[in-house]
Amino acid sequence: MAHSSPTLACVGTRPQKKHSKFEGTLPEQETYSDIMRRSYGGFTMTSRKAKLLLTAAVVFSSLLFTAAALLKSAAPANSAPEYTSDGQLKLPEDYRRWTYVTTGFDMSYSASATAADHHMFDNVFVNPESYSAFLETGKWPDKTMLALEQRMGEGKGSINQRGNFQAGDIMGLEIHVKDEARFPGKWAFFIFDDAKTAKMVPTDMVCYSCHAEHAAVDTTFVQFYPTLLPVAKEKGTLSADYVKESTASVQK
Repeated sequence: MAHSSPTLACVGTRPQKKHSKFEGTLPEQETYSDIMRRSYGGFTMTSRKAKLLLTAAVVFSSLLFTAAALLKSAAPANSAPEYTSDGQLKLPEDYRRWTYVTTGFDMSYSASATAADHHMFDNVFVNPESYSAFLETGKWPDKTMLALEQRMGEGKGSINQRGNFQAGDIMGLEIHVKDEARFPGKWAFFIFDDAKTAKMVPTDMVCYSCHAEHAAVDTTFVQFYPTLLPVAKEKGTLSADYVKESTASVQK
């Protein structure tokens, strides 16, 4: 009995009489490349083409990964208030990534307040979700947080010859939180020193009554937020007390 040569598979030859799954009978000494060229319209994958396709696939995958990372970093993190087991508010450490609202300079709500021996800037930020909601409705949604950051004002420094700029460390940080299920008055104040948590300011403190009596929208001083006051006017969400107070102020 005759045996096939074991070298046929290595050189890609086939006996003339055997039939393949491809068309017709294979001619003697037809190689695998010949079969592929004939069966796939003359296309033969060269080593160079394979490398190019592999490189393109790697580059495409890298682009997709980079795009996904950028989208993840661009998306605002959930900025809902978080509390400790004993009810203290955890410091939202990324508040400076929130939406900037306004800056006050040497402001005081008391006519009898004595002038300080230094200047102070008050920067206000709000969590992005709540800012977007306010633009749509003129109202603050539940879980809104506003951060009031105080920084010293300096007049001398670098090339500055007039006016003041913010400098130095944070002198104070206050968070105003709306959490309807947690607070009887819906809103609460928390004053942070250097700690990562803060206790709720007692409701008998003057800040609560001041905001309730004079705030333009939902106990917040939107009257000092130039990008949001027009929204509140358009949506009709200004408080009646503020409208009355501002009208009287204009008539004086």
